[in-house]
Amino acid sequence: MIITSLRSKIRLVFSVTLLLLGALFIFSIKYDHAMIEERNIAQEQAISHYLYTYYLKYGKIDEAYLEAQNVSLITDKGMVVQIERFFKEKGELKRYAVDTFHLKRIIIINNDRFKLILENKNKPQFPIKRVLIFSTVFLLIIFLYLWIMKSLQPLSALKSQIKTFSKGNLDIECKSDKKDEIAEVANEFDHAVTMIRELLHSRQLFLRAIMHELKTPIAKGRLVSEMLEDEKNKARMHSIFERLNLLIDEFAKIEQITSKNFELTIKPYKMSDLLEASEDMLMIENPKRLITTNIEKDYSLSVDFELFTLVIKNLLDNGIKYSTDKYITVTINDNKLTIRNKGEALPEPLENYFKPFHASKKGLGLGLYIVKSILDIHQMELHYQHEDGENIFTLV
Repeated sequence: MIITSLRSKIRLVFSVTLLLLGALFIFSIKYDHAMIEERNIAQEQAISHYLYTYYLKYGKIDEAYLEAQNVSLITDKGMVVQIERFFKEKGELKRYAVDTFHLKRIIIINNDRFKLILENKNKPQFPIKRVLIFSTVFLLIIFLYLWIMKSLQPLSALKSQIKTFSKGNLDIECKSDKKDEIAEVANEFDHAVTMIRELLHSRQLFLRAIMHELKTPIAKGRLVSEMLEDEKNKARMHSIFERLNLLIDEFAKIEQITSKNFELTIKPYKMSDLLEASEDMLMIENPKRLITTNIEKDYSLSVDFELFTLVIKNLLDNGIKYSTDKYITVTINDNKLTIRNKGEALPEPLENYFKPFHASKKGLGLGLYIVKSILDIHQMELHYQHEDGENIFTLV
């Protein structure tokens, strides 16, 4: 398993450090025990040799020496019998043997001169200094771990703020008065958010001002068109000004979509109804002469009505505009909407046309950019293929 999280890496480092510290502590305790055992063995052998030599010289046991060595002579007959039985059962009842009996270190010396059972009272002392040192280091490592993890807490808050920002909420603040690197990143991000907020606000004011200024001449133009006596020209002028009004409304929607300054109203709609509303938005007389609709199997789709009809309208408009015969076929079937038109294949990958203001001879290059933005909001996709001289766009 690959560890990618910074917190996980820190936990791993401190866990390994604590494990190594624990292993070092156990090793040191075992090493001390081995050294004490080695020292006891050497002492006990020296005692045995001294007692034998002293007995040969004076014919008795030097009990004062044993007391000085913190070794006592066991004389209780019941205890002696138990100890001899214990050593015999273990096969250790020899001329010289050492073992632990009832938590006591017992020495048996059995030679041609005497037989002694001794208790070595020299026990290892509790390594209080070593325990204190290791405990201090352990607590220091735990303190450092908690200190570092606490220092990383602002990252979680910053991550939460970034998530909120990515969802389009610009009313966030993540300033920090600390002096570490995380605080520097948070302050720079807060500064960037402020700049973006001001830039978007300026853009919104600019676009709204332009749209407001355009509304006035359009309204005046409609009033003037009412004075025309020719009904055909009057209807044509009405259509032109209605088209301009519709374009302004679309620009307003584009501004909302790109700035994510809108609320979706998701409801289920029949695809045939969405298609019919989109055809009405084209503002063309008798759309049936330009569009053939085949409803093989209608289906419902949960979408925002205004935004999604704008998607279909732009696809229909592009299909008619860029077809060689100004004619398209729309098919509703199998949870898909397919739009076909005759023409050459797209010279570039479809993804390139999703960019705003893509080079276009017949428009601003915003149509598919709007389509892509709205489809992303609805978590849908637009597929493209070219077969038998036809361009095929499919909403999936």
